Amino acid sequence: MTEDRPPTDPVPPHGAGAQRNGNDPPKKRGVPEGVWVRCPGCGQTVFRKLVDERQGLCPECDHHFYISARDRIAHLLDADSFEEWDENLRPVDPLGFSDRKPYAERLVAEQKRTGMPEACVSGRGYLRGRPLALAITDSAFIMGSMGSVVGEKLTRAIERATEQKLPLAIVSGSGGGARMHEGIFSLMQMGKTCAALARFHEAGGLFLSVLTNPTMGGVAASFASLGDVVLAEPKALIGFAGPRVVEATVKQKLPDGFQTSEFLLEHGFVDRIVSRPDLRGEVARLIDYCSR
Repeated sequence: MTEDRPPTDPVPPHGAGAQRNGNDPPKKRGVPEGVWVRCPGCGQTVFRKLVDERQGLCPECDHHFYISARDRIAHLLDADSFEEWDENLRPVDPLGFSDRKPYAERLVAEQKRTGMPEACVSGRGYLRGRPLALAITDSAFIMGSMGSVVGEKLTRAIERATEQKLPLAIVSGSGGGARMHEGIFSLMQMGKTCAALARFHEAGGLFLSVLTNPTMGGVAASFASLGDVVLAEPKALIGFAGPRVVEATVKQKLPDGFQTSEFLLEHGFVDRIVSRPDLRGEVARLIDYCSR
């Protein structure tokens, strides 16, 4: 007569490790962070790799996600043609400003987080063989707000474009306007960049302004609105004060789509709406057409 024994789990295959208690729930395999992303345009969860392959566009609805200044340079310019200007300019804390943390500490934290010294990248490059000066503001760094270094880099880029007789393109992604941490030093950059553009215009230069989401505050109220041709990405938020602030001030319901690219195109503030993958070709055509 044989002895009754409780059934045992089968021996795991070679290399499978120790046996699991039958009462223990199976371990779930997590999805690595960043593989999927939810689109704010259509609400769908989409594969991040597909978004990146489409230059930051949602594969379901073509919503334009944020992309960095470096990615914009790679999308716009010919490979390895970008020569950066003033990359060693660093902001300082002239007012000793402090809100939730001292401004000096905030700058260091932003530089470490973004890998950028400031919210602007500028330089010279080639777009389909055409030389041009290019500057880009990046909303990842204190919302792309215009401090003294951002204004200085933009002004120097404009002045070099004037001296070298280059067409100029500025891609604006600034949701912060003038940077309050620098007070009047920030506000004066509005006038400084506009004065440089006036001299550039008098010299016969071509300025193409590209507005992306968001382009707000002192940036929208200064150089970003002064392009000989003003282009905008679809559904970008563009304006001075935000819609909620405007509505609270005027005590009226704002029209649908207020301060979007489409609304501003309809009212003459924007000349053309251009999807990101088409921007390179559009800028090349404008340079050719306006240089005749």
